[in-house]
Order: sequence, then structure tokens, then C-alpha cells
Amino acid sequence: MRKLLAPLALIGLLVSCGGDDSDVAPVTEAPMEAEAPAEEAPEEASDIVAIASGNEDFSTLVAAVAAAGLVEVLQGEGPFTVFAPTNEAFAALPAGLVDKLLLPENKDLLVKILTYHVVSGTVLAADVTAGDVPTVEGQNITITTDMGVKVNGATVTATDIIASNGVIHVIDAVILPPDVDPSAL
Repeated sequence: MRKLLAPLALIGLLVSCGGDDSDVAPVTEAPMEAEAPAEEAPEEASDIVAIASGNEDFSTLVAAVAAAGLVEVLQGEGPFTVFAPTNEAFAALPAGLVDKLLLPENKDLLVKILTYHVVSGTVLAADVTAGDVPTVEGQNITITTDMGVKVNGATVTATDIIASNGVIHVIDAVILPPDVDPSAL
């Protein structure tokens, strides 16, 4: 895990996910100075895993993605829309559940839960509408838009964290597929 996080330390300084999207600054171009070389290319956005790895609020999610073997998938072309639970969201699960999910014998269940947080395509906040949406896992999540956007009851707390292969929206709870019973672990 440290090997994955070490090269991303700088990203942590550049990416911040707060309680709302007011702390996400719009991207603007600085005026070009005469002595700047013309061949300088703009810096490309990082992929979903790099962004999550660079933010300490997602350390549990990053550990889960690694344990599930989904790092390469979420570094892939996509595009993906990820509803990313924070560390606090994982901590709100029943005591010991996260530790159990990270065990190798529970990998399939962990993959099921994590892919339930992912939708194919890039869905920006401005494009969100209420209704049922199919996830990469295969079952639907329910999006509601009364009094803020919610995903299966989890509140979206930050939106439109743009990655090179999709977008991240931060949620305040881990959502579970309807056929997953956490007490069965």
C-alpha cells in the first residue's frame, strides 16, 4: 500500500475533498508569459485511484480497493462515476465489519460492495436526476434529489472531483447491495 501512496503524496496537496463542493476551485489557465516555452503541455488529471490515494479521507476506501484487486480496473480507461465513501462512512459500519471484508476469503463480497458504488460513464452533478441507476455490480442504486442529492439514503457531500477516467462524488455512508447482509459475516 505504501508503494502505491508514496508517489502520490504531491497529489494530496493538490486535491482536497471537503464537506461541500465550495472548496473545489475552478480550473483556470494562468496568463502565458513571453519566456514560457510553447511546448509545455497542461498537466493531465489523475485517475480515480490516484486522486483517492492522495486524500487521507479515502484511506479506508483505497485499502478496500486494493484488497478487492480493483486498483487496475479503477485506473483503467473508464469512464466511471464513483460514489466514494469517506473513512467516517466506513467507521459507521458495524464494529469489525471492515476488517472482515478486507480478509482474502471475503474478496468476492468486497468486490460486490465496491462495484455497487460505481456507475459506468461520467455523470456530473449538473446531470444527476432522480431515479434508479444500474451499477457496475449489476443492481440499481436509487438517486433522490429532494433536499440535496442522496444515493440509497447516503448524502452526497462533495461533487465533480474530475479524474482522467471519470468523476468522484463523495458520500457520507457505505451503501450495500440489497442482497448483502452485513450481519452474516
